[in-house]
Amino acid sequence: MSKEQTKDLLKFLKPFGDDTIELVLWLRDFAWSLCPSANELIYDNFNAVAVGWSPTEKAGHTVCSIAVFRTNKNIQFGFYWGSELSDPERILLGKGNQYRYILVTDKMKFPKDYIKKLVNEAYANSLAKVKDHKEIINGHTIIKSVSDKKRSTKGKKTPETRKK
Repeated sequence: MSKEQTKDLLKFLKPFGDDTIELVLWLRDFAWSLCPSANELIYDNFNAVAVGWSPTEKAGHTVCSIAVFRTNKNIQFGFYWGSELSDPERILLGKGNQYRYILVTDKMKFPKDYIKKLVNEAYANSLAKVKDHKEIINGHTIIKSVSDKKRSTKGKKTPETRKK
């Protein structure tokens, strides 16, 4: 598959609604424009739909990603190894050992120029982590996982709705 094939991704995103789908596809185009030779790795998991770009098929080499969470419908544009990025403006969120992200609510508020710099830095970091350059493949869309069970996109269940 390639970046032109969106059938599966659209199916995974359908429960989130048109506005979310539009924003995610816009972010996807943005990421592809910065990582045209990378591979798109798609995960349709219990808690989220996530899409990442990697020079290999491995999540550990992911440059950047988009995640849409089922419970709150938050959209994150993130960096798998974000803790290693310079982030001079300190806009990235997250306090864990590696992942950093920004919340995306609107195309107009998305800091494209700043994020482009971070993606370029992240891409160089990602390539440096590839030990065997035979693993590098170009421009594929790869469905990495599809969870049978999905958390509801309608929000968290209350104790009352759990009993029903």
